[in-house]
Amino acid sequence: MVRKDKKHDETIATHAGRRPLENHGVVNPPVYHASTIVFPTLEEFDGRINNRDQPGQVVYGLGGTPTTFALEQAMTELEGSYGCIVLPSGLAAVAMAILAFVKSGDHVLMVDSAYEPSRVFCDNVLSGLGVDVTYYDPMLAVGIEGLIKPNTRIIYLESPGSLTFEVQDVPALVRAAHEKGLKVLLDNTWATPVYFKAFEIGVDVCIHAGTKYIAGHSDVMSGLITTTEECYAPLRQTALAFGQCAGPDDTYMVLRGLRTLPTRLRQHEKQGLAVAKWLQQRPEVARVLHPALPDCPGHDIWRRDFLGASSLFGVVLKNFPRHAVAALLDGLQVFAMGASWGGFESLLMPAYPQKLRTAAPWPREGPLLRVHVGLENTQDLITDLEQGLARLNKESKARSTE
Repeated sequence: MVRKDKKHDETIATHAGRRPLENHGVVNPPVYHASTIVFPTLEEFDGRINNRDQPGQVVYGLGGTPTTFALEQAMTELEGSYGCIVLPSGLAAVAMAILAFVKSGDHVLMVDSAYEPSRVFCDNVLSGLGVDVTYYDPMLAVGIEGLIKPNTRIIYLESPGSLTFEVQDVPALVRAAHEKGLKVLLDNTWATPVYFKAFEIGVDVCIHAGTKYIAGHSDVMSGLITTTEECYAPLRQTALAFGQCAGPDDTYMVLRGLRTLPTRLRQHEKQGLAVAKWLQQRPEVARVLHPALPDCPGHDIWRRDFLGASSLFGVVLKNFPRHAVAALLDGLQVFAMGASWGGFESLLMPAYPQKLRTAAPWPREGPLLRVHVGLENTQDLITDLEQGLARLNKESKARSTE
C-alpha cells in the first residue's frame, strides 16, 4: 500500500529512525542508557529546557534519549502522525492517553468491548478522580450523539474489540465526536499502523501495546501513543508528569521488532485466516469471530476501512461443559495457553466477556476461546486443534454417560 507522496510501509519500517552515517556506519541506532544529561553552554541548556515538550529534545533521561527518539520517529512515519510517545506498557499508554484530556467532573465514552485493563482503569481510577464513564455498544455509530453530554471530553474506541472482535464504524464516530469538539482515542493494537490508517480517517490519538505485534517476540513490555500535533503537547506533558519512562533496552527491542512488522503481519494474516476457516467447518464450533469473515459483526466496515487482518480472533464453541473445554486446552502441544498475543508463538485461552460487558450484554451461550495464530506451520496448528477437539468430544461424551 502506498500513501500519497510517501514510501511503502515495508520501506518505512526498514529505514525510519535509522541514521547509519551519523553513527559510524552502524546500521542500528545505538542504545543510550542515560539519566543525567550535561550541556556545554547556558544558551543550549535554556534552549533545550524551554523546548522540552517538542519531539527529540534530550534534556533528562526521563524525557527520552536518541534510542527513544529513533522508535518514536519510526512509529510516527509508519502511522502517518505528528509524533509518538514511548511508554513502558500498553496499559500505561491507555492511562496517559485518557488522563491527558480529562479532569474531575468530565465524562468519557468508553467502548463496551474494550481491553479489560482499560475497563479496570476506568472503573477504579477514573471514577476515583471524579471522572464519569459511560460504556457504549461497540456497534453503535450514528446513535452515539445521544450519549454525548455537555461535559464529555473523549470517545474511546477499540476496533476490533477485545475478545469479541466487533469492528467499529470509526469514520462515523470521528464525525460525531468532532462535531461536538471531542477527541477520539483509538486502541489500534490489533491492526497496527500497517492494516489501519487511523490518522487518514481523522482519529486524534492512537494507542498501541507495543508488546504485541510491533515488538513481535513475546519478550518485552511496551506502550506507544501516536498523535496529531494538537494533542502532542498535553500527552507528552502528562506522561512526564506521571514519571512514565520506557527503558532503553526494551525500546531498542521494540524498534528491532518493528523492522519486520509488515512482513510478519502478512504471514500472521495468511495463517490466521486458514485456521479460522478450518474452525468454521468444525461441528463443535458455533461461530468464528474473525473480522475478515463475512459473519463477524462489522465485517462490511472492516472491508471498507482496513487493509488486512491480524491473526487474533475468537471462537465460540457449542454449549460444551467446562471439563470438556479443559480437556481441549490442557492437552495442547503446539498452542500454548497464555494471556498475551502478537508474538511468534500461537496461543489459545478461554475468555469470559459476559463478566465484563454492561452496555451490550454478550449474547453467546457456549464457551469462548481467544485464538492467536503464530508463525508455526499451519498444518501443525490445525492438527493440534483437531486433536484438542477430539479430546473435547471424548470428555463431553464420557461425563454425559456417567
